[in-house]
Amino acid sequence: MSTLAPYASDPTRSRGRLYQQGGGETRGPRDAFQRDRDRIIHSISFRRLRHKTQVFVAPDGDHYRVRLTHSLEVAQIGRTIARALGLNEDLTEALCLGHDIGHPPFGHAGEEALQAAMAEVGGFDHNAHTLRMLTRLDSPYPSHEGLNLSWETLEGLAKHNGPVRRRTWAMAEIDDQWPLDLDSWAGAEAQVAALADDIAYDNHDIDDGVRAGLLTLEQILEEPLIRSNWDRVRARYPDVPTERLVGELVREQIGCMVNDLLDESRRRLDEAAPHSVEDVRAAGRPLIGFSEAMAAREKALTRFMYANLYHHPQQLDIAARTGEVVAGLAAVYKAHPSLMPGKWRESLPADEPACTRHVGDFIAGMTDRYALSRYAELVGPVSIEGF
Repeated sequence: MSTLAPYASDPTRSRGRLYQQGGGETRGPRDAFQRDRDRIIHSISFRRLRHKTQVFVAPDGDHYRVRLTHSLEVAQIGRTIARALGLNEDLTEALCLGHDIGHPPFGHAGEEALQAAMAEVGGFDHNAHTLRMLTRLDSPYPSHEGLNLSWETLEGLAKHNGPVRRRTWAMAEIDDQWPLDLDSWAGAEAQVAALADDIAYDNHDIDDGVRAGLLTLEQILEEPLIRSNWDRVRARYPDVPTERLVGELVREQIGCMVNDLLDESRRRLDEAAPHSVEDVRAAGRPLIGFSEAMAAREKALTRFMYANLYHHPQQLDIAARTGEVVAGLAAVYKAHPSLMPGKWRESLPADEPACTRHVGDFIAGMTDRYALSRYAELVGPVSIEGF
C-alpha cells in the first residue's frame, strides 16, 4: 500500500517526458522520479559542483562546503521533511540535488559578472540555466538533447521559489517547447526543496564561517534564534569545551527549523485540505512553510549572515577579483569565440544572439579552478586566496 499523501506527486501519474524512450526494462525497477534523481547524480553537471563555490572560493581546507556537498546536505534535509509529510521522497531528492546545477563559477559574484556580460543578449539567471543545462547542454543520451527529465522535476526546478512572473530567454525557450505552467505554485515537493535549501545554507554557512575565522561565537549569539538554541546545547553539555559545541549548535538549529516547518506545513495542509497535487498547485499560496515567527527569525538570520559573512571585507575583496575573472573571460570569448576548446568551438552558432549565449553557456559550466586556469592562460596571472 502506498504511503504517499493524496496531495503528493505520484510517479504513476507523471505527465511523462518530452522524449519517449525504450529500453527501460533493462535499467532496473525504478519509477520516473527515481530515474530523474539518478540521472542528475550521474550527470557531468552534477559532478562539476564539487569544484564550484558555495561560500568560500577555491578553499584550501578540505572541510569547507562546496556546491556539491551543499546539495547533498539539502537533499538529506529535504528527504526528512518529505517523509514526515507523506510526500514523494525521490522527487524531493531530485529537486534538492539539481537545484544549483546552473550556478556559474564563483557563486553569486560570478553570476553577477556573467549577467552583466550577457546583458545585451538577455542576461543570465542561474535558475533558468539549471533547466538549460538539464534539457539542452548536458546530453549523455544518443537520441535526444538533455537528460529528458520528467515534467514534474522540470516544473519543480523552474518554480521551487514560487511562480515565475517574468520569463528570461532561457526559461522561455524551455517553457515554449514544453509548458511548465509557470504562473502557478509547484507541487509540495518543490516547496520542500526550496526551504530545505534555506535551512541548509542558513546553518551550514555559520559552521563554515566560524571555521574560517570570519564569524565568532560571540557574534552569532547576538541573533535571538541562535542564542536560544545555544542555551539549550550549553545546558545539555555544561562540561564540554565551547569549540566542540558549534557542530551541535548547527544540528540544534536545523532541528528547530525543520520541526517548525513540519508543524506549520501540517497546519496549512489541514486548512487547505488538498486532495491532489493539482490542488496544491492551484492553492494560490505555498502550503509548505515556516510559521510567521520562524519566518521572521530566519529573515533576521539571513540579514545577519549578509552583514557579517557574505559581505565581510575579505569576502567582498575576493568577490570583486573573481567577478573580474568572469568578466575578463567573457570579454575574451565574445571577441574571439574561436578560442573556445573542442566541441564548443565546433558547435559555435553563426548568428547572434545565439553566438554570445553559447559563450555564456561555456563560461557558466566552468568550475572555479578551470575558470582561473583559462583566465591565467588568456588574460594574465590571477591570485585568489583560499581559506
